[in-house]
Amino acid sequence: MRDYILALDQGTSSSRAVLFDRAGRMAGMAQQAFRQIFPQQGWVEHCPQEIWKSQLTVMRQVLAQQGVAPSQLAAIGIANQRETTVLWDRATGLPLMNAVVWQDRRTADYCESLRRDGLEPWVGEKTGLVIDAYFSATKLKWMLEHIPGARKRAERGELAFGTVDTWLAYKLTGAHITDAGNASRTMLFNLHTRTWDADLLALFDIPPALLPQVVDSSGVAAHTLPELLGCPVPLAGIAGDQQAATFGQACHRRGSAKNTFGTGSFMLMNVGAEPVASQHKLLSTLGWTRGKETSYLLEGSVFMAGATLQWLRDGLGIVDVVEQIDALAATVPDADGVMLVPAFTGLGAPHWDPFARGAILGLSRGSGKAHIARAALEGIACQNVDVLAAIESDAGMALTELRVDGGGSRSDMLMQLQADLLGVPVVRPVNIETTALGAAQLAGLGVGYWQGLDELESHWVVERCFEPAMGRDQREQQMAQWRRALQRAAGWLAP
Repeated sequence: MRDYILALDQGTSSSRAVLFDRAGRMAGMAQQAFRQIFPQQGWVEHCPQEIWKSQLTVMRQVLAQQGVAPSQLAAIGIANQRETTVLWDRATGLPLMNAVVWQDRRTADYCESLRRDGLEPWVGEKTGLVIDAYFSATKLKWMLEHIPGARKRAERGELAFGTVDTWLAYKLTGAHITDAGNASRTMLFNLHTRTWDADLLALFDIPPALLPQVVDSSGVAAHTLPELLGCPVPLAGIAGDQQAATFGQACHRRGSAKNTFGTGSFMLMNVGAEPVASQHKLLSTLGWTRGKETSYLLEGSVFMAGATLQWLRDGLGIVDVVEQIDALAATVPDADGVMLVPAFTGLGAPHWDPFARGAILGLSRGSGKAHIARAALEGIACQNVDVLAAIESDAGMALTELRVDGGGSRSDMLMQLQADLLGVPVVRPVNIETTALGAAQLAGLGVGYWQGLDELESHWVVERCFEPAMGRDQREQQMAQWRRALQRAAGWLAP
């Protein structure tokens, strides 16, 4: 009997391996952090070998801890930090340099030059994306231009490119693959034809020989190398972390939406079987493919959510652990006019300002660390309101509830502030590890471990619903103050 699904949840700051049983319950988890590398301001890198070693370690660790034999695994699913770019040697399997992380801003000036040349509408029509350093294409172009000999070697077919799902799949199985959802985040993939786009490859001067094969998000794509676990296990699910979390939140139907409070904050709404073009600089992205079925999403991302709370701990030192922030913020009735704009690495949707920087405004002699803590929570919630309002407008559908997950969703104060400022219920499920759950569910469907969406939806159980308690006038007043603060942080480092 194949008793379990193993999800590999490879995130921005740690790698996790999570076992799920047939009822969709977590049966074990192991986690390991890895280094964050900051070569210079605005640059963020990871060591691909450390990503792989940490993922392999926790994969073996969770099986040993739970006494589960690899032969008991029905399938493996991957969820991954998206857009992060890896380039490696096909012959040796060794990366040519550190991975360039999704947060990295080194190509911001090049992206600005493309926008000045008027290319953004053309790129957007093909990809559903805005031109930004966030995505993989400009990162890969930078690598090919700055690693000696890399472009020639790429043209000869000696090198392989991949986002982190592709890197893990390669190390696990030897296959050079990605799913359509991850491919749609590279700025090299045509959202309508669901293929790599020759015109985009020409624009960014990317040799096609670098690219992985695009496979379904759910379905057996390859098998693990026998020496890794002792027996081959099907790799049957692949999804970017936000697509996986959307699936794990049972947002299978058009109009359902979720927000993952992780390092960043990621809001996605299922818009159905056809992509929706955004009028508000949101991303139209592919969610997942299952045979002939494709689901598209509208997405708005905020770069700093949980990372803002980590900054309160590590940068300001006003708490020893992030979990203390709620209690600290609760010692004051409000932020007393203090506003914190969490634009530490620029602004994402719907503003897309890579030159914005974080700001604390409205300080007085009476301001203290509790006011700053509360302002940080409010700043995270306010920027999410901007994104969700844009999603509603583009989708032509009003939000009726917001499903939440991720580490930041454990903050009751943040969830209540989010409900207050949105004016709709915020719903937190029992299992907030929905990224891993979504990867497991896609893999389980791919091997028949679960039979369909109705079965998966029965596994989604509400833990708490946060009802809005703020009046409309107060909500509008606070959002107006937020927009004034946002104007002052915008374009801070603009040339």
